[in-house]
Amino acid sequence: MHYEIRVKGVLDSRWSAWFDGLQVSSDDGDVTTIAGEVRDQAALHSLLAKVRDLGLELLAVDRSA
Repeated sequence: MHYEIRVKGVLDSRWSAWFDGLQVSSDDGDVTTIAGEVRDQAALHSLLAKVRDLGLELLAVDRSA
């Protein structure tokens, strides 16, 4: 499944490796989107734990087919 995780704060694209190769992009409004294919729920929970560990505020998690 494809997921988009939006967090408050600015991360640049170099964080992609930390987030298992997902695309990391920031907009002009202090919001970062982490997007890409996530293989299963365990991998999703791992990504969310990384968001928590960085102290980022979670804004949204969206799934698409």
